[in-house]
Amino acid sequence: MIRYELTGKRALVTGGASGIGLATVKQLAAAGCRVAVNHLADDTRAAAVLAELQAAGHDVIAAPGNVGDATDGPRMVEAAVAALGGLDYLVNNAGTPGTSTLIPPSALDHLTEELWATVLQVNLLGVFRCAKAAAPALKESRGAVVNVASIAGLDSPGSSMAYGATKAGVVSLTKNLARGLSPEVRVNAVAPGAVDSSWMVEWTEERRAASAAKALLKRRCQPDDLADVILFLLAGAGMVTGQTVVVDGGLTLESR
Repeated sequence: MIRYELTGKRALVTGGASGIGLATVKQLAAAGCRVAVNHLADDTRAAAVLAELQAAGHDVIAAPGNVGDATDGPRMVEAAVAALGGLDYLVNNAGTPGTSTLIPPSALDHLTEELWATVLQVNLLGVFRCAKAAAPALKESRGAVVNVASIAGLDSPGSSMAYGATKAGVVSLTKNLARGLSPEVRVNAVAPGAVDSSWMVEWTEERRAASAAKALLKRRCQPDDLADVILFLLAGAGMVTGQTVVVDGGLTLESR
């Protein structure tokens, strides 16, 4: 169901070739928005995803680049804005856990300098870089930004304390970007809970079932559940800024 008429609007979604990012791209495009889909240059999924979206009649373009790189991230944003002819919406979705297995809070020796550097560069600095590079175009259009945080930045250990710290940083950054880009631009965030999506951290079926059982709504989030809220924060919610909306089916409420 299409809730918004976004013909003539232009959006950039980072990490848009899979998961929450792809679900958001699809919903934006279905509403008539022209969308730049950011992905890593070597992401083999991207070409097929873009071809499928274009074959379905959606106005999408590729925006390859690494948001975790201090040069490549801003370059990507500037190229996307130029190709789109401006920018109304930015979705900072790209992120990484930096590990393929969960690292409990007690396993401090597993939190290497390399892990910290990776998650900080992508999950936190990448959000700032993209917002900074997009700010002039967003101010001109009186646009909106949605950052993807996580319940790991609020009330959950997440994949590691390093990952959680970066997502807590996104929550704080969202508030300060809302201050810094006002009054022209609204900035909000979503904090997903357990999501069924392609992700680098390995989940057993038992852990997936357990996370669903703990949630008040007794299921895990789907990417479209997050995309629904992201679109609301972008295209609706005209008096909402600086907020982080938890989308976890009540998982964190039940786990307290």
